[in-house]
Amino acid sequence: MPAILGFLIFVFGPMIASLIYSLTDYSVFSDNTSFVGLNNYINMFSGEDPFFYKSISVTFYYVFLSVPLGIIFAFLLAILLNTDIKGKAIFRTIFYLPSIVPVVASAMIWLWLFNPDLGLINNMLTSVGLPTSLWLFSEGTVIPSIVIMGLWGVGGNMIIFLAGLNGIPDHYYEAIEVDGGNTLHKFWHITIPMMTPTIFFTTVMGFISGFQVFTEAYILTGGGPNNSSLFYVFYIWREAFSNSNMGYASALAWVLFIIIMFFTAFIFKSSKWVYYEGGKQ
Repeated sequence: MPAILGFLIFVFGPMIASLIYSLTDYSVFSDNTSFVGLNNYINMFSGEDPFFYKSISVTFYYVFLSVPLGIIFAFLLAILLNTDIKGKAIFRTIFYLPSIVPVVASAMIWLWLFNPDLGLINNMLTSVGLPTSLWLFSEGTVIPSIVIMGLWGVGGNMIIFLAGLNGIPDHYYEAIEVDGGNTLHKFWHITIPMMTPTIFFTTVMGFISGFQVFTEAYILTGGGPNNSSLFYVFYIWREAFSNSNMGYASALAWVLFIIIMFFTAFIFKSSKWVYYEGGKQ
């Protein structure tokens, strides 16, 4: 009963309220709220809102760049830390720690690292004779810079991949060795197939969290430069709490819900590549 009440009060109730608000011009600081029907949605898709498609394109760019890179990086890191190396537990701890650092604290650290004049990264590039970059302060590099910052916190996925790797029975690898297989054969024919459920899980969660990225833009860029880091959730927040357009922000939130639901359903529908023990897909 407490779980059901918590869901109804804090999840289902606000969802229904936001759906109703999305059909109105509700504003926090206005007493007059009128029913506008689908006008909020029409304004979005008709192009009257110049930031709607911009925020979607920025978010899609970030998601399709960060999610594959994050999964690949965490997977390779887990494979390296799953080998018998000296100090393995220490290395696992070191790589995991950034993932539990608060995002605001991490953002402040990276804001200094990416500083074009005083940042450590540009100073290191200058010391070895390589060209520097504006990083967060350039339209062309702001999203890749945020993606790089995200790679620093792949420790959570690394732990998930480590758990998956430890669940692979050793006799599979022994069978490959008996048949004369090498390390590449083990990786391609044993590790990858047996890890597909874990890869599938991290892909689904990566897409869901990627579409909801907010703090990085809020702390690092404020949506700039020239709205090139105007993530969709940050745009919803700006409409709701800066511009007091709560009704329009609710409509934006429901569009985001549909986008996430579509991509999640698509990933599940195309999951025939996932292998489960027993041969079931």
